Amino acid sequence: TLEEVARHSPLDKKDIARCYRFLLKALNLRTPVPNARLRVPKIASEVDLGEETQRMALEILGEAERLKITGGKAPMGMAAAALYLASVMNGETRTQNMLAEASGVTEVTIRNRYKELKRLLDQGMLNLKEDEMSHL
Repeated sequence: TLEEVARHSPLDKKDIARCYRFLLKALNLRTPVPNARLRVPKIASEVDLGEETQRMALEILGEAERLKITGGKAPMGMAAAALYLASVMNGETRTQNMLAEASGVTEVTIRNRYKELKRLLDQGMLNLKEDEMSHL
């Protein structure tokens, strides 16, 4: 993220952002659309979650995208909430606080996104694979 680059650079965040925009324009590229699924491995490694839990979180996010409920929501918050739900389902529970610190979002954001995902799961709207449902 921009914040991570700025943390390791003598330049401030504003200058880095300006250079980034310049490079995009010079190379005729578009700003990539934020994707929650790309954030899962980083957050999971910070809180030491296993591959199975990560796969489950990716499946949850894929279903959430299919249902079009991720639009307008911070990708990092969606990723953290999906990991929280997957960790609970998989018996590899991490606290909302741990995931908040690892993702840089608030516990309230994780809790709100988690409630949305859990409600969809409880209503049978998330079409998770059978082996993932066996954890419930």
